[in-house]
Amino acid sequence: MKKPVLLVVDDDPQVLSAIDRDLRSEFRRDYRVLRASSGPEALEILKELATRAEPLALLLADQRMPEMEGVELLEKARAIFPDAKRVLLTAYADTEAAIRAINNAHLDYYLLKPWDPPQELLYPTLRDLLAAWQAHYRPRFQGLRLIGFQWSPLSHELKDFLAGYMVAYQWLDYETNPEADTLLQSTGLTPPTCPSWCLKMALR
Repeated sequence: MKKPVLLVVDDDPQVLSAIDRDLRSEFRRDYRVLRASSGPEALEILKELATRAEPLALLLADQRMPEMEGVELLEKARAIFPDAKRVLLTAYADTEAAIRAINNAHLDYYLLKPWDPPQELLYPTLRDLLAAWQAHYRPRFQGLRLIGFQWSPLSHELKDFLAGYMVAYQWLDYETNPEADTLLQSTGLTPPTCPSWCLKMALR
């Protein structure tokens, strides 16, 4: 099973290196730490993670970035990974804006810079947020996925075939499960080019 991802975003190279170092020091055993130096770069990483069906546990973004402010990035990230914990990293002067963002943009928390020592000012908060995420996290099925339509005879034939040989699989109804369309798009298939059933191996 793939490790859930922690993504940190900051346009200041020194701050980005520091928070990346601290996160790896504390969480690398259970999580994969990724970094981005801008909001647009972070969005590209998030889209790639979603395409690869990799879980995002936490997104930590600095507020003052030139191309895209942290609050805007965290709001956009919510549409891609609605269950991930979202934290704003900010200076003391921006605390009022951070509090408003928590209320208006449904952020989970904000942290002040600097966070030294991390053992007191960083890790306890992130541990609590990650524990809350883990409590509701359900790993994606790792194995054979069958995409089809509820009333398709061919879909049912394939389901019976797999069940007859005791092959474990996950059934995704194209008309009711949004993940089915995401999987098809990730392989370049679309309903017009795909027959009434599609078989996708997801042994990632």
